[in-house]
Amino acid sequence: LVSKLHPHIVHGVRKENQAFEYNKDAGMFVCPAGQLAVRKARQGKKQGQNQTDTYYFDIDKCQICPLKIGCYRDGAKSKTYSVTIKSETHKHQMKFMDSERFKLISRKRYMIEAKNSELKNRHGMKRSKYAGLLNMEMQTAATIFVVNIKRIIKLTDEK
Repeated sequence: LVSKLHPHIVHGVRKENQAFEYNKDAGMFVCPAGQLAVRKARQGKKQGQNQTDTYYFDIDKCQICPLKIGCYRDGAKSKTYSVTIKSETHKHQMKFMDSERFKLISRKRYMIEAKNSELKNRHGMKRSKYAGLLNMEMQTAATIFVVNIKRIIKLTDEK
């Protein structure tokens, strides 16, 4: 697929003020006040969507924390921090996005999309006029034929 992934998938949605740090020794995240997460749980299905690692923090410590403003809401039953694990499909697409082949092909994509938009919006390809796959193929072929003839006429008039 020659299409860029959504920036939220590639870069995430974290703000700079959410400075949770990962402690490799404990395998847990540490909040800005220095409190280590109590437990970790993996959520989401293995297939179909990205899984998340959710880290849970001790609420008793969060309630008396001097940095709780903007971090902990009074009356909350839990304080969590989630990190999305990219699926294999997204990892593969991100690797493909960095390749020269992707960059070369994506430069030509706008021309193809412009033609598809013309077929769809100006020539009635938004909706099939007839039922059945064969009839749809005939409508598509006829529409593409008309668009090509228009292009040929325009090019001959320019000469």
